[in-house]
Amino acid sequence: MLDLAGELRRWVEERRDFAVATVVAVGGSAPRRPGAALAVDSAGTAIGSVSGGCVEGAVYELCGQALQDGRPVRERFGYSDEDAFAVGLTCGGVIEVLVTPVTGSAPDREVLCAALSAAAEGGQAALARVVDGPADLLGRALFVRSDASHKGTLGGRPESARTAADLAHAFLEAGRTGTFTLECGDEDAGEGPLTFFVEALVPPPRMIVFGAVDFASALVRTGKFLGYHVTLCDARPVFATRARFPEADEVVVDWPHRYLRCTRTDERTVLCVLTHDAKFDVPLLKEALRLPVAYVGAMGSRRTHDDRERRLREVGVTEGELARLRSPIGLDLGARTPEETALSIAAEIIAAREGGTGAPLTGARTPIHRGRRPAAA
Repeated sequence: MLDLAGELRRWVEERRDFAVATVVAVGGSAPRRPGAALAVDSAGTAIGSVSGGCVEGAVYELCGQALQDGRPVRERFGYSDEDAFAVGLTCGGVIEVLVTPVTGSAPDREVLCAALSAAAEGGQAALARVVDGPADLLGRALFVRSDASHKGTLGGRPESARTAADLAHAFLEAGRTGTFTLECGDEDAGEGPLTFFVEALVPPPRMIVFGAVDFASALVRTGKFLGYHVTLCDARPVFATRARFPEADEVVVDWPHRYLRCTRTDERTVLCVLTHDAKFDVPLLKEALRLPVAYVGAMGSRRTHDDRERRLREVGVTEGELARLRSPIGLDLGARTPEETALSIAAEIIAAREGGTGAPLTGARTPIHRGRRPAAA
């Protein structure tokens, strides 16, 4: 539900009652990932999606029922030969959704509203909800902050709440959304295990584009569309301007390798080198290929690529480090314009992140929807 935080916080401020259906588990060729959500208010207004359209109508009805009776519910949707086009997933996948009413009488309204506020403001937090366990705990929520403190309870089970909050905090630190099962301690003897679904809210991944060229302008726009925090960096102040790159989150005037050396990167960061000039490319790529980032790509012709590799070897870059370089950058789409080239680069970044091949799906036997791969080291 945190992916709808901005709109849902507005609903909270307007004192609307609503219910949220959140995807908590998927299987097979499911169209949406865990964490995807559909919300319905008491007037019937709907936002979001849990299936790309396959079961939206049935989930909408579940939200309406949850608003009426005030009880959370977990429901499973999969392919059904006899009812596939009514409420089944025609793609053959399976999704499980947790429907949570957020009304004035809901026991966890304050917890959920606090999580929505943190998400809407771009904070770092996790929301853990019970998706399997005793009926009286289904849907109960814990809002876990970046300092490991938490808001919310599990009824009369404070020790379990503290343990669950610690485990959810580990998900937050890893930037993961997923589930864990907590075996009950002595205080909860006889209650059975509790399974939690954790939505981790972390800052968006970074895309750093080096080189203030026309191709960079198109790539900045594409990066923003894909949800990246985009930085444009170039050593030339006449080209690296806010007027030329209004969509960028940051425009930095500095030597690329010097900026990369001092800025924050992590295993989700993607680095796109479009400078196309050896005096920038070589020192920059020497730094980039030694960082634990998700993707390093560099623009240039095949002749430029061969010359660049030779220069990189001369400054001590190893063959293992060179193997991480995506060059020439992008997938072979036959791209010519800056916009088409940006699309080819974005497609390669997605394929690298998700383990895709970049090959046409027509005639292929590989899964359409893959489980997300661990971030590149």
